[in-house]
Amino acid sequence: MDRLTSAARLMIVSDLDHTMVDHHDTENLSLLRFNALWEANYRDNSLLVFSTGRSPTLYKELRKEKPMLTPDITIMSVGTEITYGNSMVPDDGWETFLNNKWDRKIVTEETCKFPELTLQAESEQRPHKVSFSVQKEKAEDIMKTLSKRLEERGLDVKIIYSGGMDLDILPQGAGKGQALAYLLKKLKSEGKLPHNTLACGDSGNDAELFSIPDVYGVMVANAQEELLQWHAANAKNNPKVIHASERCAAGIIQAIGHFNLGPSTSPRDVMDLSDCKMDNFVPAYEVVKFYLFFEKWRRGEIEHSEHYLANLKAVCRPSGTFVHPSGVEKSLQECVTLFRTCHGDKQGKQYRIWVDQVLPAQVGSDSWLVSFKKWELSGEDRRCCITTVLLSSKGKTLADGLTWTHVHQTWLHGSAPSDSTAWLV
Repeated sequence: MDRLTSAARLMIVSDLDHTMVDHHDTENLSLLRFNALWEANYRDNSLLVFSTGRSPTLYKELRKEKPMLTPDITIMSVGTEITYGNSMVPDDGWETFLNNKWDRKIVTEETCKFPELTLQAESEQRPHKVSFSVQKEKAEDIMKTLSKRLEERGLDVKIIYSGGMDLDILPQGAGKGQALAYLLKKLKSEGKLPHNTLACGDSGNDAELFSIPDVYGVMVANAQEELLQWHAANAKNNPKVIHASERCAAGIIQAIGHFNLGPSTSPRDVMDLSDCKMDNFVPAYEVVKFYLFFEKWRRGEIEHSEHYLANLKAVCRPSGTFVHPSGVEKSLQECVTLFRTCHGDKQGKQYRIWVDQVLPAQVGSDSWLVSFKKWELSGEDRRCCITTVLLSSKGKTLADGLTWTHVHQTWLHGSAPSDSTAWLV
């Protein structure tokens, strides 16, 4: 959160499975659409928060499987763990708060008396969360009985049933909603309360998110019955909570537009990126736009045209240089010339590009240094390089776009291939 010196323009707090991530979308298109929108328009002045029931172990596994962005804040284990930044630094104050009237040993003793409860994997058992699987028809009775027994033993707990099978026992002060309330209070104390907050979810353990005052909410189109029932009983007349007509991340984009929270057209939905009209120079948008063009070029989704190549050469400074992750240096003009050889070489194949953590810094009156991670997925092969780009507006109009003067890339640790010649830009 220290990245921002003032209040975030928008804070999105989203569940992952079946909300941000659509496990039925094999191409991950809705997620990639959100990624492009966020990096082009929001990353540098907003906050992205992932709020998931997954443990840190399963969360990291999902990040390896899906083209997910890096959040500023991660809330895990159904709101019992809050971490910050790339290094996922834990919030010690939150952990201390959750210790009140919580004894994991007592919870374990009492739950052992219910044979209907099946303990989930060891990775899902956390300091402030004990998780089970239970049949849907037995869940309600078990929750009532168990809650009473734990109260009799001096504990103040919360039992959450979600997904039609998952039963989580947490401290009463825990949960996705309380974790969000804690974050908002913390940001307010620092003078950084977001101008707008949008909560996004699909299941029962997301219901609390929509109960926080002054927070917009979206239940994605594929929301589960338990959440829809909660909404009908508790928030039916709340205009700040909607049930989207679009699935997963597409529903989040829909909500941004519905509530007028900012730009809601993903660059991936723009047919001709060269026609984009901007009110001022936006370096992040230029980066997203370039790599979307490169993906479409290699997938053969745009025609092999000298017009496109001429436009690319026009935005590359004649003396501009590109430092390949292997260390080889060549001119940017030479890189554009190489584009002729790769048009459509990924046609019909699983090939996607996305950029993450696009952060521009103005280093002169007409120049910006933009740093980001550039990811490339080709079949099962997934690579990433840390990229720095120097962009200039000198002598350019908004219609011209920014000039690329220098590009430098290095492999992300563990991402370098044995043969790096196939990596172009």
